[in-house]
Amino acid sequence: MQVLRRLAAMVDAVNDRVGRGVRLLTLLLVLVTTTDVVMRYLFHTSFVFVQEAEWHLFAILFLLAAGYTHLRGDHVRVDIVYARMPRRRQALVDVVGTVLFLFPTCFLVVVSSVPFVRASLGVLEGSPDPGGLPGRYLLKACIPAGFLLLALQGLSQLVKSVDVLRGQGAGR
Repeated sequence: MQVLRRLAAMVDAVNDRVGRGVRLLTLLLVLVTTTDVVMRYLFHTSFVFVQEAEWHLFAILFLLAAGYTHLRGDHVRVDIVYARMPRRRQALVDVVGTVLFLFPTCFLVVVSSVPFVRASLGVLEGSPDPGGLPGRYLLKACIPAGFLLLALQGLSQLVKSVDVLRGQGAGR
């Protein structure tokens, strides 16, 4: 079990670093969106690459920050019920939810997205729009990467929840 705890700590550290790095994209997204709005409403012009940059940044932020969000316990759940449960029951809910829902979903998305990414990389896919951004395959590669980070964080949380159930840890 000690090896699993060390693995969990390494996963936590990776997702913490990724999450802190991705947070910087939030500022960039705000700046790009603000620029787009100002250009559209004040100067009555818009650029395809700016609009694409907005949704590229949002997608990267959303996908790569999922593991970090799970690490911090900030994912959406029915907290009105969960928060009132004893810690051991919360750990049991976390174990069941991780095994029955999180892992299968992450597995399905990773497995089904790899051919999608491979095909995009094979043609070095870029934007189909004139003036759009190149390297769309990099954006698509964030799909399996993000869900892999989320699954790894699920594994870390599973180890911590099992520790709580065994009376050996505090969990989150």
